[in-house]
Amino acid sequence: MKKLALHWQIIIGMVLGVVFALIMAKFEWGSTFITNWIKPFGTIFINLLKLIAVPLILASLVKGVSDLKDISKLSKMGGRTIITYIFTTVIAVSIGLAIVNIIKPGKSITEETRTELVESYKSDADSKISAAESQKNAGPLKALEDLVPSNIFKAASDNGNMLQVIFFAIFFGIGLILIPEAQAKPVKQFFDGFNEVILKLIDLIMLTAPFGVFALLAALVVESPSVDLFKALGWYALCVVLGLALMIGVYILIVWIFTKKKPAFFINGISPAQLLAFSTSSSAATLPVTMERVEEHLGVEEEVASFVLPIGATINMDGTSLYQAVAAVFIAQAFGMDLSFGVQLGIIATATLASIGSAAVPGAGMVMLVIVLAQAGIPEAGLALIFAVDRPLDMCRTTVNVTGDAAVSMLVAKSVGKLGTPKVKDWDDNYRKEAE
Repeated sequence: MKKLALHWQIIIGMVLGVVFALIMAKFEWGSTFITNWIKPFGTIFINLLKLIAVPLILASLVKGVSDLKDISKLSKMGGRTIITYIFTTVIAVSIGLAIVNIIKPGKSITEETRTELVESYKSDADSKISAAESQKNAGPLKALEDLVPSNIFKAASDNGNMLQVIFFAIFFGIGLILIPEAQAKPVKQFFDGFNEVILKLIDLIMLTAPFGVFALLAALVVESPSVDLFKALGWYALCVVLGLALMIGVYILIVWIFTKKKPAFFINGISPAQLLAFSTSSSAATLPVTMERVEEHLGVEEEVASFVLPIGATINMDGTSLYQAVAAVFIAQAFGMDLSFGVQLGIIATATLASIGSAAVPGAGMVMLVIVLAQAGIPEAGLALIFAVDRPLDMCRTTVNVTGDAAVSMLVAKSVGKLGTPKVKDWDDNYRKEAE
């Protein structure tokens, strides 16, 4: 009997998790049972993925950069990667602004509902505002200063310092390129072997993915805010989801035009990573699976995937930037503010830069949103308006972030002649013809 594909196993785990939570919610002790006995397994699953995030980036980037054997190749690939990421982010923010200005979801928020939400989530909003103050008051070159770690071991001890780890890995890889090949060979062999071990660990962790997402979804259902609050923010959620769906359509179109790969090929190849991103709300936690799917199922050669994807997981937050644009205008509308065209252009620039500095972990976009609101002159307290539906939308926008990383990796690979035939051919003859 043919084994069920991973993405179907994940879907089944998600559905069963939701159904199980709804059934358990009927009992007084159900929510407590899920929180105490089910949720921890979801936390363990996420921790396992986070556990190998830094080793994976370190091993894959050092290997990827050193395999280029030429500094000019690194410069060429890096430039195209950054430009493409910024381009897709600007498109995402523009789509978000267009949708929120057409639908105007903030106009449907009544004064009574707004007051209730602000009061309910005031403490959460205050903590996010406080966390963002240090970033708002930082100097213009603070981001550049923070890019270079003073201690690589300290940087590697925290997944929030992923940019510093990436900097060190690229710097180390460049050093390997510049020294004689005979001296670099043993170091490269170590990282090649190290990388293979990490990839095998990923395979082992993914065996538990259906059970992990079951636990995560079950916990999410029982911890969600009241239904009344979700209804009040339905239009806002619709705007975000519609914008994210359109952004995935943009990725599919770009991949089709520039790589000549059909939509079915791209979606089938990346779908397990999309579903995992939806479950974990973390681009960094999903990175191991994204790399495996892009290399094995989309045909991107390892030296490109190991360079483009870790960078994308840190700076390419198209879903996050789209959400920030929609949220900012929505909050302004809810407070009766009309934003000028110039202010909205400022939102595009700020959301693009804020998404680059946003950590690839659940909820990080909420802190960066405070900076976007401040730039546009929108009351930061309005952040409380969207807390009720932020978690499910965070899941959706992380899915878009991961999809964007995969799409850009294909574009960069195509541009440097490194997009080949997938290593794993898990489709039938008809599907193969579609892919070709």
